[in-house]
Amino acid sequence: MKFAAMMNSMQKRDRGVAIWLFSGCFLIFVMVVLGGITRLTGSGLSITEWNVLMGTFPPMNDTEWTELFNKYQQSPQFHKVNAHMNVDEFKGIFWWEYIHRLTGRLLGVVFIVPFIWFMLRRRFDKSMMRKALFLFALGGLQGLLGWLMVKSGLVDNPYVSHYRLAIHMITAFITFGFTFWFGLEQWNGVIVQRKSFVPRSISSLATVLMIVLMLQIVYGAFVAGLHAGLIYTTFPDMNGQFIPDEIGKLTPFWRNLTENHAGVQFVHRSIAYLVTFLTLLLWWRIRKDPNALQLKPAGNFLLGAIALQFTLGVFTLLFAVPVSLGVLHQMGAFVLFAAMVYVLVEIYSGGER
Repeated sequence: MKFAAMMNSMQKRDRGVAIWLFSGCFLIFVMVVLGGITRLTGSGLSITEWNVLMGTFPPMNDTEWTELFNKYQQSPQFHKVNAHMNVDEFKGIFWWEYIHRLTGRLLGVVFIVPFIWFMLRRRFDKSMMRKALFLFALGGLQGLLGWLMVKSGLVDNPYVSHYRLAIHMITAFITFGFTFWFGLEQWNGVIVQRKSFVPRSISSLATVLMIVLMLQIVYGAFVAGLHAGLIYTTFPDMNGQFIPDEIGKLTPFWRNLTENHAGVQFVHRSIAYLVTFLTLLLWWRIRKDPNALQLKPAGNFLLGAIALQFTLGVFTLLFAVPVSLGVLHQMGAFVLFAAMVYVLVEIYSGGER
C-alpha cells in the first residue's frame, strides 16, 4: 500500500517549469521588499495614476517631471504631509514607487511569456495547467488589491488603511507560497498530497504553525500600517510594563487588538513568542522521531530562519524601525515563510502512516 501511494504521488519532473516558478518566487520576494521600502519612505502614494502600459516609462524631461509633480500636488499626501516638497524632493519618493510598479510589470511578463511557451510545447499536464491558471488569478488579485490600497490614500486621508495593507501583504505571501509549493513539486517530481509518511502529530503541528505564522504576518502588516513599531521600543518589556495600560483604552475591546497601537504591538510580540515556541517544538519532534529523518534538513532550515527573524525583530524594535532594519525584518519574514512551506512540502509529498 505504501509503494502504491508513493507511485500515485509521483509526476513527471520538469525542472524547466520549476525554474520558471522559482523565478516568479524571486520576483514576488523583490516586490514585497520594494513594497516595504516604499511604505517606510512614504513613497507609495507618489504616483497618483495606474496606467499599465504608458506607466511603464518614467518622466524623460523637465516638462514631464513638472506635469507629474503637478498631479501629485493635488493629492492629500502633498497637502497634509509633503507641502514643503519641491520637484527634486518628489523624485526621491517617485523612484521607489516606480521601481515597485515596474517590477510588478516584469513579474507579469516573466509569468506570461514562459507560460505561453510551455503551453505551446505541451509541457503542462492538466494538473499543472490548473495550477498555473490559479497562480495567474492570484497575481491579478494582488495587483488589483495593490491599486485599491493606493487609491484609498488618494481621496481624503493620505494614509493607507492598515487593514488594506494587511490584505495586500498576506495575499503576496499566499501567492509566493503556492508558487514555491508548485515549483518544489516540479523540481522533485512529486504531487504534494494531504497524506504523509511522517507521524500525524508532526504534520498537525506543522499545519498549526503555518496558520499561526500567517496570523503573525497579518499583525506585522498591522504594526507597519499603524506605525506601531515606533512606540514601546524596549525589550522584553514595553516601556517598563509587560502589559501596557493603554491596551484597554478603546471600546469595544476588540478594537484594541486591531486598531490600538499598544494592543497591536503587544499581540505581535505575543505571537512572535508563540511562533518561536512552536518552531522549537516542531524541530525537536522532527529531530527525535526516527520516522521523520527526511524532514531534518527542512527542520534545520526552519530553526535557522526563526532565529534570524526573532533577532531582526528585536533589533528593529530597539532602533525604532529604521528603513534598513525594517526591510531586513520583512525579508526575514519571507525566509521564514518559505522555510515553513518547504517543511510542509516535505511532510505532505508521500503516503500515509
